[in-house]
Amino acid sequence: MGFVMGTSLLEDLIHKAGGCAVIDGGFATQLESHGASINDPLWSALCLIKDPDLVKQVHLEYLEAGADILVTSSYQATIPGFLSRGLSLEEGESLLKRSVKLAVEARNKFWDTVGSVPGNSYNRPLVAASIGSYGAYLADGSEYSGCYGAKVNLDKLKDFHRRRLQVLVEAGPDLLAFETIPNKLEAQACVELLEEENIQIPSWICFSSVDGENASSGESFKECFDMLNKSEKVNAIGINCAPPHFIESLVCKLNELTTKAIVVYPNSGEIWDGRAKKWLPSKCFGDDKFEFFARRWRDLGAKLIGGCCRTTPATIRAISMALKERS
Repeated sequence: MGFVMGTSLLEDLIHKAGGCAVIDGGFATQLESHGASINDPLWSALCLIKDPDLVKQVHLEYLEAGADILVTSSYQATIPGFLSRGLSLEEGESLLKRSVKLAVEARNKFWDTVGSVPGNSYNRPLVAASIGSYGAYLADGSEYSGCYGAKVNLDKLKDFHRRRLQVLVEAGPDLLAFETIPNKLEAQACVELLEEENIQIPSWICFSSVDGENASSGESFKECFDMLNKSEKVNAIGINCAPPHFIESLVCKLNELTTKAIVVYPNSGEIWDGRAKKWLPSKCFGDDKFEFFARRWRDLGAKLIGGCCRTTPATIRAISMALKERS
């Protein structure tokens, strides 16, 4: 089908970036590199409570590496998750807003420093509020299977996501990023919420994939995309936290299924065992491979490229340098 340029803030950034913008990389990975202990159901969102300054520092490290888009630390930050830790509803909502505030503050500090420098190679970065899947909240690996059980229907998923969506939008991000969506049902819930809440900022919806062919549930991407293509509230569609060796063929497949911008931000290739809560040894991409393949993914039609789990600012620097060579 091929990408059709629109007029949203996101598409404007893609144009300014030379046709392909850079998303940041693994947030939890970088927190851990600074000594943060986040082996917790809240995962990286734990630092919203314990070390917000570190959250802002990591955002700045990705901006300095060349990221055009910061994704907030709210992936696993949910109101039910905060309530289960003994926090009040008000405290949980305040932490969600903090995730956006910290990213915006980091962006503004960075742009105040580099934005007025003549000849700087940066674009004014955007902040995308991360909305992780229901499976991410369960913290049982089901974001990579889509097996939520018979009791989880469309209404339950909409109820789960609704208030978090409202709070994050109220906090003032530039974009929304629905991440590691494993099945058609949850994608439908996200789209219907965007419509029902009349969300006015751009959004993307990214699926997980464990076989490089289909969504993690086994449903075909054609099934999943038909619904998303009809929504004017969804500006980009893609894949995140899948192994990087899947991405080339997936970009080709997705390009046939949508005219929306294609977004890809794979993990390093290491495999997460959701039950054992650890990374399994496996063949992974180094930063040099990301540099090489980012060009290929762009040339095949990807408009937003970054990294997910186990990627670092060095990865994003390699991607950014590769993509900005020609632009």
